[in-house]
Amino acid sequence: MKLTREQIVKSLNDIVGEERVITDEQVLKTSSIDRFRKYEDICGVYTQPIPAAVVKVKNTEQVAKVLKFMNENKLNVVPRTGASATEGGLETAVENSVVIDGSDMNEMINIDPYNMLATVQCGVSLQYLEDSLREQGYTTGHSPQSKPLAQMGGLVATRSIGQLSTLYGGIEDMVVGLEAVFPNGEITRIKNVPRRAAGPDIRHVIIGSEGALCFITEVTVKIFKYMPENNRFYGYTLDNMKTGFEILREVMVEGYKPSIARLYDVEDGAFHFSHFAEDKCVLIFMAEGPQGIAEVTGKAIEEIVTRYPECAKVDSKLIERWFAHLNWGPDKIAQERTEIMETRNIGFTTEVSGCWDVINEIYENCVQRIRAEAPDITMVGGHSSHSYLNGTNMYFVYYYNIVDCKPEEEVKKYHNPINQIIVEETVRLGGSIVHHHGIGKARAPWIKDEYQSSYYILETLKKAFDPNGIMNAGTIIPLNAK
Repeated sequence: MKLTREQIVKSLNDIVGEERVITDEQVLKTSSIDRFRKYEDICGVYTQPIPAAVVKVKNTEQVAKVLKFMNENKLNVVPRTGASATEGGLETAVENSVVIDGSDMNEMINIDPYNMLATVQCGVSLQYLEDSLREQGYTTGHSPQSKPLAQMGGLVATRSIGQLSTLYGGIEDMVVGLEAVFPNGEITRIKNVPRRAAGPDIRHVIIGSEGALCFITEVTVKIFKYMPENNRFYGYTLDNMKTGFEILREVMVEGYKPSIARLYDVEDGAFHFSHFAEDKCVLIFMAEGPQGIAEVTGKAIEEIVTRYPECAKVDSKLIERWFAHLNWGPDKIAQERTEIMETRNIGFTTEVSGCWDVINEIYENCVQRIRAEAPDITMVGGHSSHSYLNGTNMYFVYYYNIVDCKPEEEVKKYHNPINQIIVEETVRLGGSIVHHHGIGKARAPWIKDEYQSSYYILETLKKAFDPNGIMNAGTIIPLNAK
């Protein structure tokens, strides 16, 4: 028999102590969602099943005991640290779920500058880790917009990426070792070594698992020398995205590694660069690292861009100042909430990726279809912000009016249909339907379209490690999957 909410709470109290089991009604309501349903949250309307409790675990052993209890009773668990997710991955999609919150596991375990490693618990804030490292002359190289909010466990779980990724890579390139707990309470540790060839790279069972396979408790990442004095910024205006994609491609194919390589269309650029780029696309680069490398990289970028006469250079100080204020913290989220209520205009993003031969077509098709098919659109545009040898990402930004929309109707009326347009065009052209926010629950319905014949591998992993299906039900693999 299924346990009642009261029985679940009593058992959790016995396992971790009453002081670590939160049952406050408002906390439970806000813990039923993430930023995918921010309009519902702003309006105080919660449509997802409210969890039975939030458990603030303090160590790996507590995580193991709670997971084992949940597994034995076939109760859904939603792992969480910083709670900055945007794709519904933290929604409690079934009744009597329990949110396991690792934000109190915030110990900086070891900074090892000789081996260039930092080992931290899952609840360590990326901002805190990065600030601590920079004081010592080092950096993680990981700088997502959510840096003031995000914590290390969630960053690894969602396969996140940072603004400097074109040089440092995504989180999967930075993670060296891990500790995680699986649903049966098994504690596993992947040791810290520079590389090994002893079978498949099992780090990637955990990285990007979005709480659907295990709970990440500890992370070891690479660190790098921090040399901001060598940073060089470059900005250009241009007439169209296709030219910008060609320049990005040329920089990457010729082997250069700027830390920032970004291309904004006119609509998205108007939010950031209207003071110098009216009705223009904007192309941005930053070179960093040792002085010689930064200088050579910057010079090469300038030489490549000069091959395209439509590009006009802008003052590098404008780009430097813009980048210094790009991150989102609690203050910007509070400001956004106020603006949404005052204007009844709400914005979201959806990010995808594709090879060089299709990325411009993905961009053009999605923008055209959203303008034509989505109701009440006030803005749609986007930018590319993470480039690779064989392609780049596209980060769509869109706003719509919600004047005549009830909070509980917003996702079905607007957000899901827009996601569907972007997913359909991306899949049709051979791209990936999610680049770095995680698939969550929002894009899980299209998981088979994404994986195609390799879905067998994903499905087998889920069945093997979570046979009772207790880990974050509905995330990655949708609830109605057959």
